[in-house]
Amino acid sequence: MTSETTYAELSFKNESKSSSTKSWPPAAPKEKTSPHKSNPSFPKLLFASLLVLLLLLAISFFITFIKKDWSCCPKAWKSFSSNCYFISTIIRNWTESERNCSEMKAHLLVINTKDEQDFIFQNLDTYSAYYIGLSDPKGKRDWKWVDQTPYNESVTFWHSGEPRNLDEGCVKLHFRYLTRKWGWNNVPCNGHHKSMCKVMKIYL
Repeated sequence: MTSETTYAELSFKNESKSSSTKSWPPAAPKEKTSPHKSNPSFPKLLFASLLVLLLLLAISFFITFIKKDWSCCPKAWKSFSSNCYFISTIIRNWTESERNCSEMKAHLLVINTKDEQDFIFQNLDTYSAYYIGLSDPKGKRDWKWVDQTPYNESVTFWHSGEPRNLDEGCVKLHFRYLTRKWGWNNVPCNGHHKSMCKVMKIYL
């Protein structure tokens, strides 16, 4: 009797031990997941962004190209900065010179900067003189530019000792061989000299 009880207890213990290793209820099978879940809208967003970027670059390039490469001067005119310059080799008085420029939709030369002045001197004949668009018709030293640009004393290029006589109301560019320099001289307006015209560049 004693041996049967012991066997029964051992059998029960073995059964409970083996049953404890099994989980209850049984675990559900794990769902397979990919490490990177795909986003179907991502390629469309990337394409749209690239399209906008390319469009902006194209507009920027177009504007730059037009400004730099599609501005031009009439034939036989010289280009500098945003302006065109024409050197007339026909000698005229100051009034006739200004009329000649006006007929070409331009005006006698107006000089605004030293860089512009230096450019102009590089293109002139040292044996000639050229009217510019600066005058004092009333002889009061009230100098005026033909395009109404204010006369600025700090941007003038008079030769030493100029301007002189009050009755010399027009201005020419002239090269002095003694000083080896270009500069301005005031002269009578009825004198005959070459001239220089100026107009803004044409933008297509």
